[in-house]
Amino acid sequence: MSPSGQTTEAGEQLLKMSELVEASGVPGATIKHYLREGLLPDPVKTSRNMAYYRPETVERIEMIKRLQEERFMPLKAIRTVLAEDPDQARALLDVEDRILERALAKERTRTSATEVRRDFGVPAEALDRLEEIGILTPNSRGYSQSDVKIIEAISRFRAGGYDEKVGFTVYDTLRYKHALENLVHEEVDVLMERLEGDVDPDRAVRLIEAGVEPLKDFIAALHTKLMVEEVERRR
Repeated sequence: MSPSGQTTEAGEQLLKMSELVEASGVPGATIKHYLREGLLPDPVKTSRNMAYYRPETVERIEMIKRLQEERFMPLKAIRTVLAEDPDQARALLDVEDRILERALAKERTRTSATEVRRDFGVPAEALDRLEEIGILTPNSRGYSQSDVKIIEAISRFRAGGYDEKVGFTVYDTLRYKHALENLVHEEVDVLMERLEGDVDPDRAVRLIEAGVEPLKDFIAALHTKLMVEEVERRR
């Protein structure tokens, strides 16, 4: 039995507003706003001034917050999604969780700054600047796998003559960061839109992982092609 002592005919334990706030971690004013917007199931009224909420309301509130904060969806759009197919919204969030979980698992392996400087010869001040502008994101244990690959690429650039002597600096990397941020934002939007029709989380994750290497090759080849076309255009 819930602390409030209230249950439905089916034996569900009901929550008072204060209990709903505690269980969901969302302020009462926000929950009342969700109710006014039609995002939550109606409470069980026991009197004119007393209402209780079913346990599944907690899960619904958590989903709304995630759709707001992770998918940047306005409440109007969330109301439509929940009205049409709440299971689909839950599946999409599950797909995103699995993608993030696998990506983070690969990034947990860290390489110390000492090893990085020894193996790649990139000056410490260059590494510091790259961290300042958000290209690298080391923590107290060192650099992630992605960071190390970026540092290796920069080392190869420098070995090929792309250094400060001819005007190249770490700030040139921002050009690619800004371009890729827009590309990735659009890419994730399109991917999630394509998966909305029939989302199977395991299949979606396999599909995404299968596309990683071909996408790298495609971008590299297209970059070369466009570079040649641009140089020929300027002749």
